[in-house]
Amino acid sequence: MSFLPALLYPVAMLHIVHHSDYVAPPPARGGFAFDKYRLVMDAVKAVGDDHTIYAPHAMERIWLEAVHDPDYVNQVLSSSVPAEKERRIGFPVSADIAQRVRFTSGGTWLAAKLALEHGYAANSAGGSHHALADTGAGYCVFNDLAVSANRLIAEGDVGRILILDLDVHQGDGTASLLAGRSDIMTVSVHAEKNFPVRKARSTVDIGLDDGTDDAQYLKILSEHLPSILDDFAPDLLLYQAGVDPHVDDRLGRLALTDEGIDARERYVIRQARNQNIPVASALGGGYGHDHMAVAKRHALSMLVMADENSRG
Repeated sequence: MSFLPALLYPVAMLHIVHHSDYVAPPPARGGFAFDKYRLVMDAVKAVGDDHTIYAPHAMERIWLEAVHDPDYVNQVLSSSVPAEKERRIGFPVSADIAQRVRFTSGGTWLAAKLALEHGYAANSAGGSHHALADTGAGYCVFNDLAVSANRLIAEGDVGRILILDLDVHQGDGTASLLAGRSDIMTVSVHAEKNFPVRKARSTVDIGLDDGTDDAQYLKILSEHLPSILDDFAPDLLLYQAGVDPHVDDRLGRLALTDEGIDARERYVIRQARNQNIPVASALGGGYGHDHMAVAKRHALSMLVMADENSRG
């Protein structure tokens, strides 16, 4: 079955991180669609063979504990997360889920390493931007963006990282975990009235009105991103590339079309390429009753960014 209109999307080499454990068995309760990660890879493969898949290692405990409370890390890895925290996360944290979130964190870190080599690389999962120091929230267990950014700087791979979060929901966990750091900048462009109700304080927060469309969204992005890149001058951009600003998203409140998401991805890559800033993307949010349609949006997002990166 063909998922994507391949003739409409130029195909360039996509460097993509994926692991079989990204697709954990669905928990007994909770509404999160874990099959999305398999469908995303099916959609990518449907376009052709111009992609290279890299398998990540599980993120080491020392790096998880460098960002998250060690007691919480232990609760996750021992499958003993208290019920009230599981309610905040949205599903029970089984041994399979614990293994999964270690690999997805390792995947975002590996995508960043690959981006430093190739200009752009993608993690086919990740973007768990609601996870806080001592608890998960909003389908997020460990904050792979914060964990990866901290590790990359601690190990000397880069000196300054911009985390650009264009998911429809504010990256409250990322903002909280990295608050006060001068070497990591957090930027969140989100639907102001959407989850979470209580927003954290990112370095830069841009709250959008419900129903913001393609033209309005791209205008706002163009008014802010170039100056942010100029002023902060990051060595790497970690991009939370959620597709939930889409007009058909079940949990979004914005009105971007397929063409709008395409234009957004090309704009981000083009602005970064203009300043020789590598970009690593995490999958982020995307929700709908038609899981295949959501997977297609994610796949197109990554393929479009790879295409734009190839244009140099």
